[in-house]
Amino acid sequence: MRDGPSPATEGTETFVELARTGGARVERIASRAVSGGAWYEQGWAEFVLLVAGGARLAFADGTEHALSPGDWVHLPAGCRHRVAWTDPTAETIWLAFHLPAGPG
Repeated sequence: MRDGPSPATEGTETFVELARTGGARVERIASRAVSGGAWYEQGWAEFVLLVAGGARLAFADGTEHALSPGDWVHLPAGCRHRVAWTDPTAETIWLAFHLPAGPG
């Protein structure tokens, strides 16, 4: 076990890989006061758990999904999404589980 990364500064996100095995990996993401982040459209599924703070994810169809601590979302491969907002008053901490493509 190691100490975590430095806290995220306003308008930024930091990514730290915590584990990798069998094609899957786990990341700790810290963000603060992010709005309108970059779009992601990954070739793998991702399970995201919000640990602390608050956030909204935006999707290509124009919908948004608010997240509070303990909330989670499963993003299928190819799901176009981005961070629309994170709490400007406190660091938002996420655990992202990147899942390998299954048979199919």
